[in-house]
Amino acid sequence: MKMIIIREVLEKDNADLASVIRQVLVEIGVPKVGTAYADPELDYMHKTYLKDRAAYFVLEENGTLHGGAGIAPLQGGDPTVCELQKMYFLPEARGKTLGEKMIDHCLSYAKEQHFKTCYLETLPYMKAAQKLYLKKGFEYIDGPMGSTGHTSCNVWLTKKL
Repeated sequence: MKMIIIREVLEKDNADLASVIRQVLVEIGVPKVGTAYADPELDYMHKTYLKDRAAYFVLEENGTLHGGAGIAPLQGGDPTVCELQKMYFLPEARGKTLGEKMIDHCLSYAKEQHFKTCYLETLPYMKAAQKLYLKKGFEYIDGPMGSTGHTSCNVWLTKKL
């Protein structure tokens, strides 16, 4: 029987999580510069999300990580705006409504932290992800918010919480 849980990232998850995220990024062909691939905190996700009003959640099946997503205040942005960050899943976790469950989990956390708007960035060819974001109530906006450093991500969406 499959045991799938969503939980906060632990320090012991760092290496496996970095590997999962990089594997997905390579699979989908993202540029290694100007995207999450180049983020220095990718190897230290537990520590990265120890800051105030931030959390990273992993998707675990029978003790194996299959991906995750995080919420954090939007860097260089309005303090009432959070960012849905680094939401990536291995192929075996896709198409099973787990992405929807992860977004719901992250947005619930964001509301608990009293954020009013959730922002995210993605790439134009990530059509399945965009379809999911739209289904969960996100809407396209005309330009970036904050200063995330993800210059290659040129599709932006927000959702009122």
